[in-house]
Amino acid sequence: MPDFQTFFLFLAASLLVAITPGPGIFYIVARTLVGGRTEGLASSVGLGLGGLVHVFGGAVGISALVIASAEAFTFLKIAGALYLIWLGLKTWREARIVEPTKMQTTGVRRAFRDGIIVEALNPKTAAFFLAFIPQFVDPSANVAAQFIVLGLISVALNTSVDLVATHLAARARAGLRPLILAKMRQVSGVIMCALGATLVFARRAS
Repeated sequence: MPDFQTFFLFLAASLLVAITPGPGIFYIVARTLVGGRTEGLASSVGLGLGGLVHVFGGAVGISALVIASAEAFTFLKIAGALYLIWLGLKTWREARIVEPTKMQTTGVRRAFRDGIIVEALNPKTAAFFLAFIPQFVDPSANVAAQFIVLGLISVALNTSVDLVATHLAARARAGLRPLILAKMRQVSGVIMCALGATLVFARRAS
């Protein structure tokens, strides 16, 4: 494991990254505004598990292989982008055709599943772990084990921030009138589509 000073720097850097608003937080807020606190929590946990795919994949070199392969990277980012855009369009459509007082949520299981898929298909997450974590790894020790431990800590911090974002978004949602809530669902759909579009333009790590 890295020495205390290096580990402290890792914690500080990871926390800074976690609290910086990014696609993950925007996605969680959007899902919470659509389905409420329960679906937001399920999405947060799903994103965390999706992040673990990249942690363990990076530890065994799978993520590195994907980042190094232009074809694999392109396939992964397009698949993730299309899935996010589909979710966004679905949310937008349902917000328009359903009466505000009768709006149906997608359900906890689907929110959980969507969170896993969205994060697991996000090549930017793989690129981040491969670029960030090795800076704090002690090359004289077991690199794979260190990668996993530091990756788990990073995912835990990100998930904790997502849970806080869920709580805040749920409180804001509770005070919204039905018509405004319907409009917010439409905005959430647009946000998901925009996040999907950003994946399309993601570049491979050079």
